[in-house]
Amino acid sequence: METRKVQRLGPSTLAMTLPAEWASEHNVEKGDEVSLRIGGKGTLTVMPESVQTEESEAIIYTEDLDADAVERAIVAQYVLGRRIIHVEAGEDGTLKSEHINAVYNAETQLMGLGVIEETPERIAIRCSVDPEDFTLDNLLERLESTGSTMRNEGVKALAHGNPDLAQRALNRERQANKIFVLLLRLIFTAYQNPNLARAVGLDNGFPLIGYRSIAKNLELTADNAEDIAEIVLETEGHALNVESSTMRRIREFTDQVNEITEMAVTAAVERDYDAAIEVRELYAEIGNREQDILSDLPEMENEELLRIREVLVSLQQTAQYAVRNAEIATNLALNEESVHTEIQ
Repeated sequence: METRKVQRLGPSTLAMTLPAEWASEHNVEKGDEVSLRIGGKGTLTVMPESVQTEESEAIIYTEDLDADAVERAIVAQYVLGRRIIHVEAGEDGTLKSEHINAVYNAETQLMGLGVIEETPERIAIRCSVDPEDFTLDNLLERLESTGSTMRNEGVKALAHGNPDLAQRALNRERQANKIFVLLLRLIFTAYQNPNLARAVGLDNGFPLIGYRSIAKNLELTADNAEDIAEIVLETEGHALNVESSTMRRIREFTDQVNEITEMAVTAAVERDYDAAIEVRELYAEIGNREQDILSDLPEMENEELLRIREVLVSLQQTAQYAVRNAEIATNLALNEESVHTEIQ
């Protein structure tokens, strides 16, 4: 860490010098403007104009990569906030068909991504996402809502033996993944450029790590819902072989899981410690619901029992992810002054 001596230039003006190496690296010269960002704990961030206007680009060379590796590399560059991604075959080469397909597969997975130039040797992809079009809070709520809808459709499909409804839930998984990866992109870019924190709805960068964890937990709950929908499609008759009273208990369990999942996200985005406490209390009431339902089942074939257990495990895991999100919400809420906390 470097230190600088503060000097007084006038009755109310204090000044300090900028490190020469930093100024040279960012092409900051006399007369240029820089931005100042006041953060918590007495921090002051200095940002050159280039940080605010630069459109980051990346080049992916395909010659030593298979199609899956190219696709993953495109997704990674998207998450890292690149505005333009070039996919090139390398010197004197042409792109293989599988590499071209990988580009278009990645394009369908990512929000705001589109091919802007294509030749036999290279493809250029541009991300048109503007951070100011989204807030992290809204995207977290959308991701939670998508997972909840998938869960409801999967369990309802099990109750009514409706494979079309289960397929609808599976189709939503792609949208859930798009929202999740967009969240990662905005979180990474806001971390790299503090100016963007306000653009995505935050006063400072403190919540970013917590939001990253919440987003991952919500993505995993969508995976749990996907598992339930797949059970519907794989099961003969597309329904669980249980009594109507048992199916009713499973649907009630689903409603309770949905409630605490939504409440945990609300607690995080609203910095509501009371809501986080309520999530824990509600979870305590359903913490053993999986075993309660299983223990009340009559004798049945192992395969049928296993399917029921898989559904209940998916719901139980989703509830556990809600508790994790409530823990993060607790940390976010208690970092701000409220009726419960005074920060000195």
